[in-house]
Amino acid sequence: MANETVTLTIEGDQDEGELTVPNELLELLRENDESDPAVVGDIAMFGLAQRIHSAVHHGQGDTDQRIEDLEELTLDLFEERFGTSFAELTGHDH
Repeated sequence: MANETVTLTIEGDQDEGELTVPNELLELLRENDESDPAVVGDIAMFGLAQRIHSAVHHGQGDTDQRIEDLEELTLDLFEERFGTSFAELTGHDH
């Protein structure tokens, strides 16, 4: 099983892409009966929240209001998905 992979399709409004990952990695990250897309979606949301958080709070210089608003929306969507805030889940708050 260590060398087996699964390929997932990610669809957007006008385009799509593929992501191939090891099956065993998804098994390690899976909680309960989550589907492969749910596992990858959770990881994607974490990554996106971390990136926008870093851009706003750990970048050099000031960020413009558009980026701060984008962080707020992303963190709201994060909380909606996980039922808890990014700060509470990661222990990282500003």
